[in-house]
Amino acid sequence: MTGVRAARPEAIAEAAAARERRNGPPGGSSPLLIIAADQPARGTLGVGGDLTAMADRRDLLDRLCVAVDRPGVDGVIGTPDVLEDLMLLGVLDGRLAIGSMNRGGLAGTVFEVDDRFTAYDADAIAASRLDGGKMLLRVDDTDPATVRTLEGCARAVSRLASHRLMAVVEPFVAHRVDGRVRNLVTPEAMIRAVSVASGLGVTSAYTWLAAPVVPEMERVVAATTLPVLVLGGDTGGEPGEWLDGWRRALRIPGVRGIVAGRALLYPRDGDVRSAVDTAVEVL
Repeated sequence: MTGVRAARPEAIAEAAAARERRNGPPGGSSPLLIIAADQPARGTLGVGGDLTAMADRRDLLDRLCVAVDRPGVDGVIGTPDVLEDLMLLGVLDGRLAIGSMNRGGLAGTVFEVDDRFTAYDADAIAASRLDGGKMLLRVDDTDPATVRTLEGCARAVSRLASHRLMAVVEPFVAHRVDGRVRNLVTPEAMIRAVSVASGLGVTSAYTWLAAPVVPEMERVVAATTLPVLVLGGDTGGEPGEWLDGWRRALRIPGVRGIVAGRALLYPRDGDVRSAVDTAVEVL
């Protein structure tokens, strides 16, 4: 992989041009299962008690190849380095490839809420023949940087829509506890976050939302008519810890699938195949 990057960097563009894309709208037929692999670009490498679990890139790619190959997996969310590796490996044919866009709000920093767009932009996503873009939106009422992130997300939603590409917005209401950003996952906080995210951009025609499973999830989903993907298991551990929440959420008509990362890529027993297959069974 490194040899190809060093000797033939143009191979990345060639792989993107040759990738076989899925036909039709992303969620046109059945609920989606998308693997999230964009955490390292924010400096978030830990899983459970292992603070560097995701630090070995070849190990991460091995796990992603196993996950993406399982029947029922629809695609991957990743930053350019990850998606380009997967395209070079030829494992994204027929899968959704969603580019992660704003990675500037590095975890644990004083500027974390100022979540600037430092990875893909909408034009690059279109040029690379990806299927959409994903962005994180944290609304902190006490941090003036929130408005810059709001503006950046609104521009990204608008630009993706101009290319007729899906925009996946992951919204939270956030605040700082002992200097660290923490997301509020009460029903009321998520209702507010969903309401703000739904109104971003010049059109919401191509916007999807990604939200955690919280109590009274029906109220959260009722705050929008946009398709919702539910999050889960991003702190490691066994997928079974989130299965009941996913099952309940998927009964809500507005919920159109699951986005899961570390729970499926780094299950406690190390069996990526089994973890992914369990998530597919829920769908």
